[in-house]
Amino acid sequence: MSQPLDIIIVEKLGNLKQLSIKDYKEEELFKKCGFKKSEDFIKQHEWKVKTEGKKYIITVYGKTDGRANNENKYDFPPPIDSTLFFGNCAIIAKLKDENKITNLSLELWNKIYEKLFGGFEDLAATAKEDEEEIDELESIPAEKKTKNGYLKDGFVVDSSDTEEEIVCSDEESDEIKEDSNEDEDEDEEDDIDELEDIGSELSEESYDYDSDEEINFKNQL
Repeated sequence: MSQPLDIIIVEKLGNLKQLSIKDYKEEELFKKCGFKKSEDFIKQHEWKVKTEGKKYIITVYGKTDGRANNENKYDFPPPIDSTLFFGNCAIIAKLKDENKITNLSLELWNKIYEKLFGGFEDLAATAKEDEEEIDELESIPAEKKTKNGYLKDGFVVDSSDTEEEIVCSDEESDEIKEDSNEDEDEDEEDDIDELEDIGSELSEESYDYDSDEEINFKNQL
């Protein structure tokens, strides 16, 4: 009598279910996934992975052809992470060295799954490292830091320094305004003189022109 075999059923909504099969037959896996026909239900991919001192061959069975709204939402590891499956899928484990089917529990699959993805970052460990990280500003003298505790540089300054710069700039701006007003007055006087000179030249030219016309007219008579 054969021993029951544990496999993983990947439901179309993305949920995982551990299923124990009394009499395992590869050609009948489609039934365990809820399909009425074996058509298009085939081996899709194999991963070779070593974990807990054992070498496994992990095989995925499923369909890549199906009806709309029946897509499997589970995120499979590469290289089938972008493959679109329909309905339920089955995951089977085999011991490579012994070349025989073996039990695949949810716990074992989760370890293999993490390994196939290259491992996941432990957020708790990362947060602890951030807390233990040394603050470089603690070793900086107080006179080199702003009131808010930031390092003084070309970008961060105290608000008092900024106010002084603003006051100085206001005084300088008043002087600039006075100088500019004087320059404007001088420019206006120069413009008036230039206009008077231009007007006198124009009047002389027009007078000369009228005199020439009068002489020519008398000569013709």
